[in-house]
Amino acid sequence: MPVKAKLAAAWTSFMFLYIYVDYLALYKPGFLDGLLAGVVHEFDTGPTFVAIALTLMAVPILMILLSMTLPARVNRIVNLVVATLYIPVTVFNAAGESWTYSYFYGLSIGLEVLLLAFILRAAWTWPRRTASP
Repeated sequence: MPVKAKLAAAWTSFMFLYIYVDYLALYKPGFLDGLLAGVVHEFDTGPTFVAIALTLMAVPILMILLSMTLPARVNRIVNLVVATLYIPVTVFNAAGESWTYSYFYGLSIGLEVLLLAFILRAAWTWPRRTASP
């Protein structure tokens, strides 16, 4: 399978997890009350929060397209940089959470980090040259 396809599939899987973790968090008791009051975790849900949230979602979404369309050398670098930056972003999602949901966040963060590690490995081991036919 071409490296570009592997990367795009991994970013797609990452996005499904990313979105579903946010969706399933809505089921936590009290979460919707905070959301309706304009607070997520400790952050006010004003325009700055929404813009940051959109940016955090848009980058991996765009990585699906970029992984399939960028030239190999640029693609490799972009995937290495973005996946590396998203590891702390992913881990930060558990900040301030109660231990009651430690399994949920441990599993979701663990799976997301595994996908990011797959992306890093695929980009890092990308063949520098392809064999001539």
